[in-house]
Order: sequence, then structure tokens, then C-alpha cells
Amino acid sequence: MSKKIEIKIEHVTRVEGHGNIVLDAEDGAVKQVQWQVSEAPRFFEAMMVGRDYTELTHIASRICGICSISHGLVSLKATENAMGVKISDQTLWLRKLAHHAEHLQSHVLHVGYLVAPDLFGVGSVFPLVGTHKDIVVKIIKLHRLANEMSDLFCGRTTHPITLTVGGFTKIPTEKELVALRHRLDDAIETTKEVAGVVLENAGKLPDFTRETEYIALSSGDEYAMYDGVISSTDAGRLNNDDYLDITNEFVVPYSTAKHARHKRDSYMVGALARFNLNSEKLSPLAKDVADMFGLKPLNYNPYMNSVAQLVEVAHCLEDSISKVDALLDTGLKDEVPDFKVNPGRGVGVIEAPRGLLIHDYTIDENGKCIKANCVIPTNQNHRNIQKDMEVLAPQLVGQDKDKKEIELTLEMLVRAYDPCISCSTHYLKVDFE
Repeated sequence: MSKKIEIKIEHVTRVEGHGNIVLDAEDGAVKQVQWQVSEAPRFFEAMMVGRDYTELTHIASRICGICSISHGLVSLKATENAMGVKISDQTLWLRKLAHHAEHLQSHVLHVGYLVAPDLFGVGSVFPLVGTHKDIVVKIIKLHRLANEMSDLFCGRTTHPITLTVGGFTKIPTEKELVALRHRLDDAIETTKEVAGVVLENAGKLPDFTRETEYIALSSGDEYAMYDGVISSTDAGRLNNDDYLDITNEFVVPYSTAKHARHKRDSYMVGALARFNLNSEKLSPLAKDVADMFGLKPLNYNPYMNSVAQLVEVAHCLEDSISKVDALLDTGLKDEVPDFKVNPGRGVGVIEAPRGLLIHDYTIDENGKCIKANCVIPTNQNHRNIQKDMEVLAPQLVGQDKDKKEIELTLEMLVRAYDPCISCSTHYLKVDFE
């Protein structure tokens, strides 16, 4: 008898949004494997056209409930670049702290609540409350710190309200920064403990590699997250304004989200891409965490993206301490942005938790947005997930794995990318004939 394997996973769990995995195999041969996105497009670019420049960051932050700060920040960068607005060092440091808060929020949520159940062999985080209460409490503690840090710099936990063109509508007090500094210090030890527990269970991460291109921001000055130049492990440093020639988005028939490719048939963005391009710029603790797991560039195992996120948690904590110290040393000042509305086009680029995020606006002489384009990290990763599956699925089938194990390994692959699927179905051009 021939052995058939038919897998149809509708709506992979523990990811944001709806995506499906389809696999058909017979007699050890894979006939079809697909990563399908089934969500409807959301047309955020169309919502921005005709709106005043002061509204763009608030609309953009609604693209995502997890990466709302990154969308808000990159929207400001695009608007400010279009109008020629310069920001102060204080605003830059405060924005980087807001950005770190979001990376901490997102990475701790992903590693602690979404990936950890796979490492412990359970279906969700809830059983871990009974079996590993101590580590769950530590994860919650880190996540709460990140949420309250977001409140401090952005006015609330998600969908920031204090970020504005040229600066902030409200900044923290010195007393609030001192209190945050103490909490960040305390979180260092908690992060080490969480990393140790993840390391004890890291053997559950599949040993799978596939060479691909990695794209992320890079900088000669720091581990690039807020500022930098788009860079590639295949092509070196590129030009941010040439992002259309880098991302090359295109439509596939089985997905409502576009795919992207650059030098190869696919590329990866996100924490592992940032690590592969910038690891020498990590903070000391972050380098220690990477060494704990033997994570070194170039690493081609997509499952290690979750480990790279844990490395970035350590980096964000230490770099946040550095930024808070800089603000306390120079003293906080009430600043009123001073600029004129100028027409122009601006490209904003930032590293969201899930990878390279790009907003491109054209502003007219009245301060109205007349054209907008957004390129989302998960949009860029869909092709790489597909190509990983095309290599991984035959290996799993050839090893005579049972159906449940194949399903879990493919689901873990998708979760490793930490996809924000709803954000990626932002626009779809349809030609009617």
C-alpha cells in the first residue's frame, strides 16, 4: 500500500493573523507544500492619502497592535524626511527608548508565550503555570516592564499618542527615568534566568538549515534598530531610497499577501537577520546570551530566530540603561518642534521586531499626503517561509516522521518567524479583465 500524508492546517496557532499550511505527500515524495495567507487586504496606504501630515503617524500605528510603536516611529521618519524636519538628540534618545520598549514587549511575548510551549511539549502557556510557575512569573515580569516602559514614553501601551512630528507632546520626568533605570537593572538578572531555562530546553528546536539571504539595517556606530542603512549578507550595504529594487514585491496565486525577493529567490528579515549582520555591535550581556546558545553569524537555521530575539532582549535592556543615563546626564528639556511644512517625498526605514519596515510618503505644499507605500516585515518573510518548507517537508517525509510530528515541525517553522500576518496583507492590486 502507498503511504499518503495529507496535511491541511487552517489558521496556524500562536501567531498573529491567519495562515494555513498545506502538504500532500505519497510514497515518500512531496507533491505539494504551501504556506498560504488567506486574510483580506486592509488598504492602509489608501487610508493615508488625503490626510494631513499630523495624522499619518496615528493612522500608521493602527496597522498593527503589536508593532504599533515601530509603525508610528517609521511614519514620523518618512514624514520628517519628506518635509526636511530635523530632530534633537533628546528626541532621538527618547524615540530609541520607545523603540526598545516595543522590541522587549514583542520578543518577550513571542519567546515566553508562543515559542515556550513548543519547547516544553504543551499546547499553550497555560499548562506551564502549573508546572513551571517560577519561569512564567519571570516572563510576565519582563513583559510588564516592557508594557509600562511603553506607557512612559508613548502615552500608552499600544497605539502611541505622544509621538509627533519633530518631537513629543509629553516626555517623562527625571524621577520617572530614575525609577525606570532601577527596574531595567533588576531585569538584567531576570533575563539571564529566562535565557538559562530556554537553553535547557533548546534541544527541542529543530536542527534545520537552508542558506538564504539576510537583509537588515546596519550601522558603523551601533546595533542598528532605529537608524541604519539597508544591508544584505549577499550584497553588502544598499541605499534606503532604492527599497523598491531591494524588496521586489510580487503576487502569488495561493496567498493574499505579496512575496519578496532580492539576490536569491527569497530573503529573511528579523532578529536573526539583524544578528547575522550586526552581532559585533551587540551589548556585552547580549553577546553572553548568544554565546550560551552557540549562536554565531552566519546562522542559517530559521528556528534560531527565537534565540536571536532573546539575545536582543538583553541588548535592548542594556542599551536602554545607556540611553536613560545619557538623558539624566544632560538633563531633560521641554522642547517645542520648530519647522515649516514643505512638500517632498520621504522614505522612512526602521527595524520592527519582525524585521525591516519601510514607509514612503509624498507630502504636498498643504501638508497633505498624496501618495503612500508601506513594506511590512512579514510580507518580506512569506517567500522565505515557503522556500524553507519546500526544503524541510521532503526531509521530514523522507525520515518517515508521523503526521503529527510533521505538522508540529512545520507549525514551529512558521512560529519561528514570529509572523504578523494581518499586517502583511496590506495591499493587493487587482486587474479586472
